[in-house]
Amino acid sequence: QLQLVESGGGLVQPGGSLRLSCAASGFSFGYHSIGWFRQAPGKEREGVSCVSASGGTTNYVDSVKGRFTISRDNAKATVYLQMNSLKPEDTAVYSCAADALCRLPLRDNEYDTWGQGTQVTVAS
Repeated sequence: QLQLVESGGGLVQPGGSLRLSCAASGFSFGYHSIGWFRQAPGKEREGVSCVSASGGTTNYVDSVKGRFTISRDNAKATVYLQMNSLKPEDTAVYSCAADALCRLPLRDNEYDTWGQGTQVTVAS
């Protein structure tokens, strides 16, 4: 059974960068696309980005295009989310999840395996 664990969150100033990691265990990592979602206090969960099982397809929500980059290393069973030029509105709990397809819009009800989340806070 696939399990996901996020890391890399923290407090960063506006304009700063963070790299989140989503480490997977289990035998089927290479068959799954992986999505990143975020949820800010009082707001609905939002799909941020996804990467296909091969890594050949990536998608981003408009609000992070040009600032965030998703990648994966199947040999390490890890997906990364490089976040640059961070803004206060990026503050949220970020979670990774597994699905069969990487497509827009990212719908959380299509993802059936989730990590516990990591807090990202962008503030001065």
